[in-house]
Amino acid sequence: MELKRVVVTGLGAVTPLGNNVSEYWNGLINGVSGAGPITHFDAAKFKTQFACEVKGFNPEQYFEKKEVRKYDRYAQFAIAVAKESVEDAGFDLEKIDTNRVGVIFSAGIGGIATFEQEVGSFYASADRVPRFNPFFIPKMISDIAAGHISMLYGFRGPNFGTVSACASSTHALGVAFDLIRLGKADVIVAGGSEAAITPSGVGGFNSMHALSTRNDDPKGASRPFSKSRDGFVIGEGAGCLILEDLEHALKRGAKIYAEIVGSGASADAYHITATHPEGLGATLVMQSALKDAGMKPEEIDYINVHGTSTPVGDPSEAKAILKVFGENAYKLNISSTKSMTGHLLGGAGAIEAIASVLAVKNDIVPPTINHAEGDEDPELDEKLNFTFNKAQKRTVRAALSNTFGFGGHNASVIVKKFAK
Repeated sequence: MELKRVVVTGLGAVTPLGNNVSEYWNGLINGVSGAGPITHFDAAKFKTQFACEVKGFNPEQYFEKKEVRKYDRYAQFAIAVAKESVEDAGFDLEKIDTNRVGVIFSAGIGGIATFEQEVGSFYASADRVPRFNPFFIPKMISDIAAGHISMLYGFRGPNFGTVSACASSTHALGVAFDLIRLGKADVIVAGGSEAAITPSGVGGFNSMHALSTRNDDPKGASRPFSKSRDGFVIGEGAGCLILEDLEHALKRGAKIYAEIVGSGASADAYHITATHPEGLGATLVMQSALKDAGMKPEEIDYINVHGTSTPVGDPSEAKAILKVFGENAYKLNISSTKSMTGHLLGGAGAIEAIASVLAVKNDIVPPTINHAEGDEDPELDEKLNFTFNKAQKRTVRAALSNTFGFGGHNASVIVKKFAK
């Protein structure tokens, strides 16, 4: 059978750099850091006391006041970005077949704040009588955002969440891409959300020595591919992309940001948290995405890397890029937008796919910030262009976005300029 072409027709974002796509993109290309002291709880006794929090988010802009308590913060973010993306796509809901519109929306962790609150209240009570909120389980589960979005609009197509830690929302995009090109849906609302800046979230990652502890310099703490990096900065937020069958989009006169042409998935089969030191899984997933797209390495101009700013992870991804792209690796722009947003865990892939789409659309590569002269990692090939500190204008014919998750889960997606 002939596979259908899939395009991106709507975007939505809530990030540490801004609460819509325009603010997010403006922050990226201007090299703004979203990091600062933690305000969600008293972090004075924690090894890490800063994060990339979403600022000024008011759920009452999206829900009736009495309804807010029914949604965990991660689901609030998810619904907010879904609304922005659906509006951006310009659907006339009376004229599309909502039975063929799906929602694949992910979280790596889900409602961890709700879990903390409910379980903490139970164990803190003197009598230990279970008085759990009836919304406890529906607020907490990591698939519920997809359910809420479908109910909001009456979208009755494929509906679920993919859970693969930090690769979750890239896997959501890959699954959505496949469902549409196989003809199983016309449109899919795809993305991911996370809100894990909580005591157990920060404390848990601290216990693994995964987070930066640069408390004296939060904005400079996320420094991917620099020798002095000491861990990632946890972030929160969400991203959403409307994926649509090209014929369906053209028929309704939709604007088209870019075309999704390939996706890949692989496993490291190595360690529960660490990436393979030689980038074995990362190599396989990029090769898989290129093969799926029917593209040669030299056709990619930009890679939005996983690049979390961990001592082990960054070099292994760079090694994988060299293996996959060979001499063409030196012609690429490479950047980690996590240097600005922090790591959104299950939401990371979605907002980084948005960054890749906008790089292709606008021919601008966002930077990897916080690199200082003399902070070069001897493990990295100095000829690779990590787009340090300043955005770079160039023609971006196609971009590849990588995300890797605990458990050895790897996912990649490729977007390119749309041409009929």
